[in-house]
Amino acid sequence: MNTDDVLEEFRGAGALREGHFILASGRHSPMFLQKNLVFQYPDRTERLCRALAEKIVAQFGKPDVIVAPAVGAIIPGYEVARALGVPSIYVEREDGKFRLRRAFKIAPGAKVVVVEDVITTGGSFREAVEPVAEAGGVVLACACIVDRSGGKADVGFPLVALATVDVPSYAPDEIPPELAAIPAEEPGSKRLKA
Repeated sequence: MNTDDVLEEFRGAGALREGHFILASGRHSPMFLQKNLVFQYPDRTERLCRALAEKIVAQFGKPDVIVAPAVGAIIPGYEVARALGVPSIYVEREDGKFRLRRAFKIAPGAKVVVVEDVITTGGSFREAVEPVAEAGGVVLACACIVDRSGGKADVGFPLVALATVDVPSYAPDEIPPELAAIPAEEPGSKRLKA
């Protein structure tokens, strides 16, 4: 599966949106990949995650466990793990920091791949690997369905992306006038209030 195939899955689900969006990173973009519109369809999700699992194995071999940052990456993390036949666990925020909770454990020396859905800056990856390292897991790589940084995101580990696209994003003080003229929408969940 290549980048065009992945984007076609997003288009087919109505998940490739254009407008003015505030991303989870706080950056602004003219395009948003509404991944949950894709993940509502098990057949699309299974195709994408099976292809990502195959790419992980081709580059790093089979991991012992898949770890996903909650909440957005739980579904793709699970589906990649299912395709690999390994456990799927997730880290979630507690007091603003990712932690292993719900009695999840990582055996010391376990080979781990951290799976995300769509990345822009790689910030969630960098945070999600901390509890893995604290537990003694060995991070082989980070993997995602779409790297929207065009390969520029710094995740701190090798990155496996099923699709790589270079979608512009702007700091709040660098928004071009044509984008600033469109009302901003914040479709993600990272900054939702409790």
